[in-house]
Amino acid sequence: MASRPPDVAKETQAYLPDFCAAGAIFVVVLVSVLIAIVLTLASHTTPGTFLTELAKMSLFILWLGLLGAAILCQIRPWVEKFGQTQAFVIAFVLLELLSLALAEIAFQLTGIFGEAVIINDTHGGFILRTFAISSIIIALAMRYLYISSEWRRSIVLEAQARISALQALIRPHFLFNSMNTIASLTRSDPARAEEAIEDLADLLRANLGAQKDRTTLKEELEVAAIYQRIEKLRLGERLNVRWNIGELPMRALIPSLTIQPLLENAIYHGIELLPEGGEVIVTGVRNDNNLEIEMRNPIAADRSAHKGGNQMALANIRQRFELAYGGKATVSVEETDDEFRVKLCFPYDEHVV
Repeated sequence: MASRPPDVAKETQAYLPDFCAAGAIFVVVLVSVLIAIVLTLASHTTPGTFLTELAKMSLFILWLGLLGAAILCQIRPWVEKFGQTQAFVIAFVLLELLSLALAEIAFQLTGIFGEAVIINDTHGGFILRTFAISSIIIALAMRYLYISSEWRRSIVLEAQARISALQALIRPHFLFNSMNTIASLTRSDPARAEEAIEDLADLLRANLGAQKDRTTLKEELEVAAIYQRIEKLRLGERLNVRWNIGELPMRALIPSLTIQPLLENAIYHGIELLPEGGEVIVTGVRNDNNLEIEMRNPIAADRSAHKGGNQMALANIRQRFELAYGGKATVSVEETDDEFRVKLCFPYDEHVV
């Protein structure tokens, strides 16, 4: 099986921001200008020269910020092969060397344009002042990036722990009912009992062994099909499932163990309570960059005893969708007197072979 794309957890292992991104460059420019304003305000003493001093300070700091971002953009993949501490030390040293090099270049330009235009300081004083200021600013920036990296990592670890806990859940009543079904088949139809045991083993392996945050829609539907076969053995002709999912791309990614719990929900809270049974209808479509999957099932008039578990299952899926997609995905529910509908809408992200 081909590997899936890197998930969010891998992205958060990056110690340094992606300085190649336009958003990061904008932040660098904004912060550079703000630092220039603060330093100019702190050192400004001559009336009428504030804008001139601000322009000189901004020019120097912007060059430092943009060149530093360009360097970190290029070396980021190499730097992050080291540990977190080593990565920050390397970045700090490179940025410090860059600031000293720019300070020397700026001072040498005084021989061409004159001291009053660029710098009003001695050579040693200017280099020393640049070194001190840049050391403080770069150290603060590195500290911020370190805290940000640790915060992102803690958020991801917490999310992964919650996802693992949610994915590990399997309803005791389903296992109990499945074992009863298999036990009854061992006497009347041993071959089907053996098939049911194999299906149950596959389903338990998928439920208890799923460590991936997301899986392909094809794999997810295979798990749901296994569950459907087991329940079909138990409910017989009372259970029918219609799959209208031909428009869905099978390589699309979806949070693991989403379809099977929804199908279990539809059977346990709907079909099983109806003496005549019923049909679960699963419909899937693609709308531009979003996928929509809707599951409909008939419901009994008196289902109060089962309603709590129904809400727990939906809350489980909502939490995992929130962890996987944030506000880009929705889990909506519509309930009438005789039908229950749940609709998933989430971004289309394709599995890369």
